[in-house]
This record gives sequence, structure tokens and C-alpha cells, in this order.
Amino acid sequence: MSETADSFLAMQHVNVARGENVVLHDVSLSIASGEHVAILGPNGCGKSTLIKTITCECYPIVQPETSIRLLGRPRWDVSQLRQHLGVVAAELPGERTGVTRGIDAVVAGFFSASTLWPNLHVTAEMREHAHEALDLMQASRLAEKFVGQMSAGEQRRIMIARALVQKPEMLLLDEPSNALDIAAQRELREALRNVAQKGTGLIMVTHHMADILPEIDRVIMMRDGRIFADGSKIELITAAKLKELFRVDVTLTERDGYWHSW
Repeated sequence: MSETADSFLAMQHVNVARGENVVLHDVSLSIASGEHVAILGPNGCGKSTLIKTITCECYPIVQPETSIRLLGRPRWDVSQLRQHLGVVAAELPGERTGVTRGIDAVVAGFFSASTLWPNLHVTAEMREHAHEALDLMQASRLAEKFVGQMSAGEQRRIMIARALVQKPEMLLLDEPSNALDIAAQRELREALRNVAQKGTGLIMVTHHMADILPEIDRVIMMRDGRIFADGSKIELITAAKLKELFRVDVTLTERDGYWHSW
């Protein structure tokens, strides 16, 4: 798998251990800057460990054939990496974020923080970028609202705006519809379509078919800590392939570019 000038991620023969257990096995993967990709697989398949490896929270077992490069570089300071890769975890905001206004929670993304502390120097340009990120997520009305008073769907949009505030090339989302009701899921997906259409690449990690936006045309399937399949959405989103992946009979329907399964 060759690395190109516009490569965001290039992984070669990566094995990762968590404790005494190897949970990623011989993973080779390349993702281009600006590409829209879904990483799909059942719980326990290694998706979370792959995320932590991409975000430099986990490191591969050192072997001669192993390499990881992000934007052409083998090493990154995590705070600098956040300028190029926005990361949104599956969990909703923590305790301190709850007493923070939406706009301040977004500005805190410049400092990799969940809230604005008194020692942080916030510029007018930072606040301007934060308002732009809120607008991109169709969440400008949440600027003055306390995060703790927001619904789960509103909180998720604030978290994504915070990840977008430094205008990264790529946005990595871990189970973005987790804990959201049907209406909030729909609103979030429409906002994320807007992000994708404005040029930010998406890496969507999920086990929900409906999270795979119409703009996503590549699917990477994971099972048992390995890349099970990697190809176009048309090739891989089939009942037969999903049965292999999830080991259960699957019925599929498609509507307005979204896939649903049961």
C-alpha cells in the first residue's frame, strides 16, 4: 500500500497490544486527506484501538516491517496533531463542561480543553473561528446556552464544533449517534453532511449503518482485530457481506442515500 503526497494516514503491518493481549493484527491501511471513510464493525472488533492508534494514544508493537505516518510524518506532538485531525469521542461532555457556555466550550478546543480556565488567553480571532464552527454545525443558537442544559444531540454538536474549531483537514468521529434519539440523529447527520460538503474529510467509526452518510463512498470493515474488507460502499454494503461481518442474517434497505439494516 503506497503513500502518496496527499496521504493523511499510512499504516503498514501494525500490531497493537492492550495489556497482554494483541488486539490489532497486521493492519495495513491508507486514507487520503479529505477522504470520507466509514470504519464499520461489531463491538469488540478493534475499532477503538485503531482510533487510539491513529490519535497517538496507543503505539504499535515495534517490528521491522511496522510503520505509521500521519500527513507524511512518523511522529507528532498530540497538541499539534489536533490542528490537522479533529477527534470526537463517543462519550458526552464531562462535569466541568456542563457549566460552560457553548461558545466557550468550542473555543476551548484551541487548548485541547473541555472548558476555558482563567489562565488561558483567548483572542478575538479564536472566538471568530468558534462562531464559524458553530455555524458549520448549524448550532449558532447554542452559543450562549450552558452545555449542561443542552440535550444530548446539542451537546454532540458542540463537541464536533470544538473539534472543528482549528479547521482540521480530517474529522474522526467515534459512534457519533450514540445516546441520541431519532430526531437528534437526523439533525446531526444533516450537519455532518454540511461539514463533508465544505471539504473536511470524515473518518466515521460506527456499527450503525445509518451513520454512513451519502457523502461516504469508502467502507473499511473490521472483525477480530483485522481489516476484514476495504472497498467502495456499493461493493461492501450488501446483505451477504454484512452477514459475514456481523455473523447474523441482515436485511437492508436504502432511502435518500442512507442505508438501514435489521
